[in-house]
Amino acid sequence: MASIATHPARPGRLLAGLAHGGVAVSNDGGATWTARSEGLASGEVTALAVAAGNPDMFYAAIRGDGLWKSEDAGATWALAMDRPWLDEAERDPLTLASVDLETGMGGIWIYAGTEKGLTRVPDCFCRWQDVQPGNAMDALVTGDAPPAEAPLPANEPVLSLASALTTPSTLYAALPSGVWASQDGGVIWSHKAKGQGRAVAVHPRDENHVSALLDGTLKLSRDAGATWTAITVA
Repeated sequence: MASIATHPARPGRLLAGLAHGGVAVSNDGGATWTARSEGLASGEVTALAVAAGNPDMFYAAIRGDGLWKSEDAGATWALAMDRPWLDEAERDPLTLASVDLETGMGGIWIYAGTEKGLTRVPDCFCRWQDVQPGNAMDALVTGDAPPAEAPLPANEPVLSLASALTTPSTLYAALPSGVWASQDGGVIWSHKAKGQGRAVAVHPRDENHVSALLDGTLKLSRDAGATWTAITVA
């Protein structure tokens, strides 16, 4: 299992992206699994996401291929977008997040974390772009927008992304330098925890309730990353 995704509207449903290719879906919390890969390109599924406003729409990133979309809960798949072009090469998404922002086409952006940083595409799948302030759709058309004021560290891999469903402009990211947070859709980021960040998740009903894997330890914050407590697993 190379990647995993869930959606609060389907609490028993789990999506698993497989290291040797394909997507498996469970609707009973992982007790049983069904292959859902018809039409999907072969190759490792490096990242998965479920559309913020549609729990039956899935996105999958295939190593060396591109971004794929299913509109029928994984029954069939079609290519949506090539891989993002960053630093003179195509980059594989390491993590995906569907973010419900008003500036997206239909209100949706797909954010991708790569080995070279953060990028995003609106759900029209017209072009990957840097996260920028101002009217992002105008910037997409003109190609002219100011850079982000306080972006994530340059050339550092973004290993995990999480969007707060209750406040979609609130994002969390896990990087080798730790956990970072943004309150404005990824324009300005602040460092919330140091350490080797590997994964981050946010509670579906509380944007201040965050879990993260830091230095191999599962940690919990109930104040948007201001303080953290290690979780002991028996």
